[in-house]
Amino acid sequence: MKPYSDRRARLLAQMEPGSVAVIGTAPEVARNADSEYPYRHDSSFYYLTGFSEPEALLLLVAPRGSAAAQSILFCREKHPESEIWDGYRYGPAAARDAFGFDFAFPIGALDEHMLRQLSNASALYGALGRSADASAQQQRWLEGVRKLARSGISAPPVLRDLAPLVDEMRLFKDDHESAIMLRAGEISAGAHARAMRFAQPGIHEYQLEAELLHEFRRHGAQFPAYTPIVASGHNACVLHYKANNRRIEDGDLVLIDAGCELDGYAADITRTFPANGRFSKPQRELYELVLAAQQAAFDAIAPGRKYHDAHDAAVRVLAQGMLDFGLLQGSLDEVLAEKKYTQFYMHGTGHWIGMDVHDVGLYRDLAREDKPSRLLQPGMAMTVEPGIYVRPAAGVPQQYWNIGIRIEDDVIVRAGGYQLLTGGAPKTAAEIEALMK
Repeated sequence: MKPYSDRRARLLAQMEPGSVAVIGTAPEVARNADSEYPYRHDSSFYYLTGFSEPEALLLLVAPRGSAAAQSILFCREKHPESEIWDGYRYGPAAARDAFGFDFAFPIGALDEHMLRQLSNASALYGALGRSADASAQQQRWLEGVRKLARSGISAPPVLRDLAPLVDEMRLFKDDHESAIMLRAGEISAGAHARAMRFAQPGIHEYQLEAELLHEFRRHGAQFPAYTPIVASGHNACVLHYKANNRRIEDGDLVLIDAGCELDGYAADITRTFPANGRFSKPQRELYELVLAAQQAAFDAIAPGRKYHDAHDAAVRVLAQGMLDFGLLQGSLDEVLAEKKYTQFYMHGTGHWIGMDVHDVGLYRDLAREDKPSRLLQPGMAMTVEPGIYVRPAAGVPQQYWNIGIRIEDDVIVRAGGYQLLTGGAPKTAAEIEALMK
């Protein structure tokens, strides 16, 4: 539990002396009349606690004067009858000892404790504007404290958003996180290889999805990190295609965007391969173009480089290829300046990744008036995912119609450049064809 207690200590050190921070976990959500969706904790709550049960809240009290910092968990009480039906729950006493909190209390006692903790507190940190229920709860606590004014007790005069502090911490992965993310990448890479081996014309997209999910779970991943995209033929030109129900035809490319979630951390990989095991000439031309664009993006990742440099490098390669293959007309400078390439490449080349597949953290330096792209630093984790999507249109060479290609990997910025987390998934055309053969 040391990584979690260290994070709480780091967060407390950034808080105003005598302030209080409240971090709740995610609620359970009903799926239908008598069952819930599989439970998944709130990422920031888990980042600070390692505690994955529902109906829980973390309270941090920053030190002031002689008063020491406090880390307090509120959670469900032990309930033998409920445990018969739904399984083990820690209860406050066991949770305090197992997870290293100073104190732990039943969640039902939260309101009572909050009145005491917020009395004369210098500030209240919370998730401002993100949950109507949480906002109402905070307001109820503040109103309760204000009623004690005649006793010389004051409510926190300042409300502060906790997210900027926690988000910035989460942006930089420590060794504990990096090890989990590397394993999540290995499991996910194996799942992509499994799907390639299983693929053939005549099966349905959902059959490949089943192979992915099987590989995730049999290696210990708790969930897919997001709904897998298994897009064949023209479906590969739909960026967030999720139906996964088309019959795969001979000559199709299959684009799979899928990653597992392991111990709260996501992987995010995309591979594109021919259903019959052999790229056609137009497919290979565009595939090699996207692969070259990804390598250009990789080459732009290092401490001190701008986050946006990877995207700019990939776009330049893609734009030149679009000109070379007759998808666009004009000069490279014109295509870049007028963003003509967005007809075939309309998304960014990556995003932060971590506990959330699109993880928290600012992409720009908001402290500067011009808000430039922020500089990369060791520990930042990001995806690199150029693509090209050619829909039928006038003036577009017909041999490229309905070809959709994306190649995506996950990296962590290191002192010497970057660490690739997902290299186990075959990626070159030769590797893919050899595996499928």
